[in-house]
Amino acid sequence: MDQKTVLTKAVLNAWQIQLDRTTKFINSLSDEQLQNEIAPGKNRGVYLVGHLAAIHDALPEILGLGKKAYPDLHPIFIEAPDKTVGKIPSVSELRQIWTKVHDRLTNEFSEMQPETWFTRHESMTDADFEKEPSRNKLSVLLTRTNHLAYHFGQLRLLK
Repeated sequence: MDQKTVLTKAVLNAWQIQLDRTTKFINSLSDEQLQNEIAPGKNRGVYLVGHLAAIHDALPEILGLGKKAYPDLHPIFIEAPDKTVGKIPSVSELRQIWTKVHDRLTNEFSEMQPETWFTRHESMTDADFEKEPSRNKLSVLLTRTNHLAYHFGQLRLLK
């Protein structure tokens, strides 16, 4: 197995481990528990689920795999802080969105060849990529994996 295949496999495995842990934990929480704040005056669990779903829904665009499926999540869960938007999707809706977003990513990622992960992502120019080839599609997934792990740690405070 060549180095790109090994590295890609390692990063994809780390992503899947974090995703599986987070999904299992979210599914173990009741809708009421997800309405609670992580800490007094901080984000609610439902907001973090929506935030992660919105961030992950943007991955296909960044990776050049297609458009967001839920662009309406962006202004609610990325642009606006928690409790500043009047109406947000219900916990039930967010659970469905979570599943659909991650099923799509699992399918898309399984089709990508290791070499593809080392190419330029859509949020940078060719010139920037030439200067910094380490800012590739695989690095995007690695940062999203770390972001997921960070918020998973916050969600754990709900139990």
